[in-house]
Amino acid sequence: MTALLAQRLIAIPFLVLGAWCLLLPGMVEQLMVRPEFYHGDTTTALLIGCFGAQAVLSGLFAAFSRFTRTTFLVYGIALLPFFWFNYWFVFVVPVFNQWMALDFVSNAAMLALCVAGYRTSASARLGA
Repeated sequence: MTALLAQRLIAIPFLVLGAWCLLLPGMVEQLMVRPEFYHGDTTTALLIGCFGAQAVLSGLFAAFSRFTRTTFLVYGIALLPFFWFNYWFVFVVPVFNQWMALDFVSNAAMLALCVAGYRTSASARLGA
C-alpha cells in the first residue's frame, strides 16, 4: 500500500458517513440514538447536519492534501479521543446503540491506515 492510497482511503469514512449525516440527519438520529434520548426535532437535525458537514470537510482535506509522515502520525493521534467518545456514549452513558459500531470500525480502519501511511512514508523517505 502506498502512502497516497492510505491517505485517500482515510478520506472515505469521513466522506460517506459525513454525507449521510449531512443529507439524512433524521435517519441517522433515528437509527443510532436510543429511544430514551431520541428527539427527532429540527435542532437535532441541525446539529447532526453540522457534524456531517465538518466530517465532509475533513474528508476533502484528507483526500486532497499532501500527507507527510508527520501528518499520518498527528492524524492517528487525533483519532484516539474518538474511541473514548464511542466507548463513553455506548457503554457509560448509553446514548447510542449498536449502530455506533459503524463509527468505531471506521475510526479503527482510519487508525490502521495512519499506521500504514506512516510506515510507508518512512520507507519512501529512506529509499526502500
